Amino acid sequence: MRLDELLEELQARINAARGTRDRVHSLLEAVVSVGRELDLAQVLRRIVEAAAQLVDARYGALGVIGPDGRTLSQFLTTGLPAEEIAKIGPLPAGHGLLGEIIRNPEPLRLRDLGAHEASYGFPPHHPPMRSFLGVPIRVRDQVFGNLYLTDKRGGQDFDAEDESVISTLSVAAGVAIDNARLYENAQRQQRWLEANTEITNSLLSGSPRLRVLELIARRAQEITGTRLADVSVPVQGTRDLVVELAIGADEDSRRGLVLPVDGTLSGAAYDSGSPVTTAALAEDTRYHAGPRRFAGLGPAVAVPLGTGAEGTRGVLLLARSADGPVFTDEELGPLLSFAGQAALALELAERRHDAEQLALLEDRDRIARDLHDLAIQRLFATGMTLQSAARLVEHKGAAERVERAVGDLDETIKIIRSTIFGLRARDEETGPSLRARVARAVGEAGSALGHPPRLSMEGLLDTDVPAEVADHVMAALTEALSNAARHAHATRVEVTVQATRDEVVLTVADNGRGIPEGGRRSGLANLEERARAVGGAFEARGSAGSGTRLVWRAPLAAADGA
Repeated sequence: MRLDELLEELQARINAARGTRDRVHSLLEAVVSVGRELDLAQVLRRIVEAAAQLVDARYGALGVIGPDGRTLSQFLTTGLPAEEIAKIGPLPAGHGLLGEIIRNPEPLRLRDLGAHEASYGFPPHHPPMRSFLGVPIRVRDQVFGNLYLTDKRGGQDFDAEDESVISTLSVAAGVAIDNARLYENAQRQQRWLEANTEITNSLLSGSPRLRVLELIARRAQEITGTRLADVSVPVQGTRDLVVELAIGADEDSRRGLVLPVDGTLSGAAYDSGSPVTTAALAEDTRYHAGPRRFAGLGPAVAVPLGTGAEGTRGVLLLARSADGPVFTDEELGPLLSFAGQAALALELAERRHDAEQLALLEDRDRIARDLHDLAIQRLFATGMTLQSAARLVEHKGAAERVERAVGDLDETIKIIRSTIFGLRARDEETGPSLRARVARAVGEAGSALGHPPRLSMEGLLDTDVPAEVADHVMAALTEALSNAARHAHATRVEVTVQATRDEVVLTVADNGRGIPEGGRRSGLANLEERARAVGGAFEARGSAGSGTRLVWRAPLAAADGA
């Protein structure tokens, strides 16, 4: 009997030693497996799967602590199918029992997690869990996140050996995470350098401003792994920004949106002149103003474009999916450098535009001088010759034709002189031209409409339209755009101003709610009265739900005679 007992005890110890050997072997395999990966997302996934396998846990999770040090920014799970995760709802943020290890980063082992004072219970559709083991993961003496393991198979409790194994794995996991982050940062830095070189080459090659901005936004979106990238620029004379460039995530609906500076993430970066971040853009109550366009988006950053003596020229907004990682300080440094490239692109574009304008004005002066010194003098000399020759023509019909030709030459000289005046006109000498006034009014209307109207101008607006009629055109345009902003609720507004030989025609069309039966028509009455005051006419077309088309016209000959 004594011999049997000794043999049984020896067998038990042999089994325990074999179990310990197998477990150590499994632990070493797990450490090697975790350390083999260089992609951070894959490293985290390997860690949580290896941990659950080592202690035979039914469920496992790895929570990454966010920049605030109090909540979880990422939560990776194993053991739960995707459909069950979807039923449970939002992933944990680090409150309750999960937050206990965040607040006190030491291993925590429980027989019944529901009995702990920090436990909040489970949300609907969550599977029942009893035993619990939590261990922090440190990277260079900083707590990176926590491993959470629940429900040891067979209904057993986690023991001290389980805790020791997971603690050992957490040390190896910290080294693997550090290596993966170093590799990721090196790869990201290389991509930033390549993108900077590409942008510099594009700037030096004279690419258009919008194309360079698109290149900057697209490369920033690709490198940071975001769903959208918007570039917003200030609207002159207002406290608004307009989305000039939009990439990704339903970009067509965002392009042209007008955003208030106050109450938006882009506006906060524009005002402060420094990057502004948020962990959940769609839910952040600090940035509630402006059109709602961030459904399904989470971590975001807004970076100002230029903060020197010239001031902020715009804002680059980048936003990730709701389950994406928050922006870290390591990412903001290259982003600021990239934003400097965007500011440089805007400045170079402005300087290039100024140079082109100067060259254009010089060409206009040259053309006007040549027309005056050469064309008009030759036409005048030709007219004098024809007048002299007309006296020698005896045939009455031929003489009349010569006189008509002289009259046509005289009319041509008047047209050329009018053109010369238009070429040489300056805003500081003659006041803003009608074209400039119309463009400015249409641009300013974008903030009230929520989108920039489309504008088309035809004819000699600055030379053929008298000042009195031009003032009426501007008043009518302002009234029409105001009506569209207040009543139409339109997504598209088109403005056309055309000067013909006889009249100037203003057309404002939208795709809004139209003109309802019995609605207020005081604005339309003002437009009609203004048209009659200059001998013109006004017509309003449209019905409920079909949009509106307003046509305001005034004669030019009558105005000249007046």
